[in-house]
Amino acid sequence: MPFDRSVKIAPSILSADFANFGAEIRAIEDQGADWVHVDVMDGHFVPNLTFGPPAVKAFRPHVTTFMDVHLMISPVDAYIEACAEAGADMISAHVEAGPHIHRTLQAIRGAGCKAGVCVNPGTPLEAIEYVLDMVDMVVLMTVNPGFGGQKFITSGVEKTRRLRQMIGDREVHIQIDGGVTPETAPLVVEAGADVLVAGSAVFKGGSVETPEVYGQNMAAIRTAVGG
Repeated sequence: MPFDRSVKIAPSILSADFANFGAEIRAIEDQGADWVHVDVMDGHFVPNLTFGPPAVKAFRPHVTTFMDVHLMISPVDAYIEACAEAGADMISAHVEAGPHIHRTLQAIRGAGCKAGVCVNPGTPLEAIEYVLDMVDMVVLMTVNPGFGGQKFITSGVEKTRRLRQMIGDREVHIQIDGGVTPETAPLVVEAGADVLVAGSAVFKGGSVETPEVYGQNMAAIRTAVGG
C-alpha cells in the first residue's frame, strides 16, 4: 500500500453488530470505509474483553480494504505471530504494554505486518521518540483505552501537533483513536493526523439493513475535515 497523508476513516467494528460481523464489514466498506479497525482487548491491560486471533481470522475474508489490528493486551509479544497469520495488515501495540517496545516492533515487522505503536493519553511522546524509525504508524489514544463511546480528551490535539513535528519527513501515519466525531476530527486533522478511528460515530443509527446511514456518518466526518 503506497504511503499518502490523505485522511482515512477506519471504523472500529467494536461498535458493530456482534451477531453480524461479516455483513457489517462489507457494509462499511461499501459505504466508503478506508480501513477496518479491530480492537483486541484482554480484560487485563484494559477493562474490557473483546476479540482474539481466531476472530481476526474470521473477519479477514470479509475485509477487502486494509485490516488494522490494535492490540490492547499485555503481554503482547506472544500474540503477534498469531494475529499476523490470521491476516492482519497492520498490528499496533502499546508502548505501555511491556518493557521492550523495540523488540515488539521488530517482532511485528518480522511477522510480515506493518507496525504501529500506541500511546495512551497520559503517556508522554518521549516514550516513543527512539522507535519512530521502526514504525509505519503512531496511534494517539484520545480516550483511555477499553471502551467505545467515550468523550474526546482535548489535550490530544496539541499532542498530535507535537507528534507531527517529531515525525518530520518520515512516512509515518498518525492515527487518532477515541472520541472522533465531525466536531473533533477537524481539530486533529489540522494538527497533523491522517487516520481517524471512529466507532459509534460511524455505526450510530445504521444497520446492515440501512447501510446508507454508515455512509452518511462517514461523509459527515469527511466534510468536516474538508475531504
